[in-house]
Amino acid sequence: MISVDIRKGESLERALRRFKKKYEKAGILREVRNKSYYLKPSAARRVSKSRRY
Repeated sequence: MISVDIRKGESLERALRRFKKKYEKAGILREVRNKSYYLKPSAARRVSKSRRY
């Protein structure tokens, strides 16, 4: 679980920005989108090949 401690004198906006960076770096949203529906292995290979180029 991602957590961000607010430092002394730090604004909430800055803490939220740090949280968003950690969230994106961890790849949580990407993982949720990938697992939101089943994709057959052959279709997954097709999608990954098309994303490479």
